[in-house]
Amino acid sequence: MQFPKKTRRSDILIILAASILVVASGCRPAAAPVSISDRPVEPYRMPRTSIPAGPPKPTAELSWKIFDGEMETIGDFEGKVLVLDFWATYCPPCIEEIPHLRELQGKYGDRGFQVIGLHVGGDEDRPKVPAFKERLSIDYPLATPEDALIYQLLGDDSRIPQTLVFDRKGELVVKLVSYDEEVKRRLDEAVEKAVNQ
Repeated sequence: MQFPKKTRRSDILIILAASILVVASGCRPAAAPVSISDRPVEPYRMPRTSIPAGPPKPTAELSWKIFDGEMETIGDFEGKVLVLDFWATYCPPCIEEIPHLRELQGKYGDRGFQVIGLHVGGDEDRPKVPAFKERLSIDYPLATPEDALIYQLLGDDSRIPQTLVFDRKGELVVKLVSYDEEVKRRLDEAVEKAVNQ
């Protein structure tokens, strides 16, 4: 039995349309995961420069320049707990982490503890730092790290924020990437343990 041409054509069009819908719906990207703050979790990255020439430096000699200030090294903080926070003004999770870093500095500052905010936002972002510091009431030093410090401590991982905790001997005890409730918990745990040793 043959169906009229009109019916076959309309059946074919319906099947074709249904097939297109099925294929198209399977091709949509999955929804981005959402963090505790309901912001999409996506990697924010720092601009990278060329890899420094020469052999790696001892960790204690890795340095940064305080904005409008002196050069400092990790070794300068021997006997203290040191937190190095890699951040940029355009990075929402970096901004979310800053109040907690201020809180930690206030809580442990008189117990041999220091946060240093290492700006890695590049040349275009750097002029925004003074106003950014004032707006967020950042009360710990901000600095620009040398390239060797970035490459030796972060390697090829350009995601930010990255927060590194060093104990009183200058040993790296934890390296955290991004900022959410789990990162906050792990940071608090590492800092409290290092301060109390």
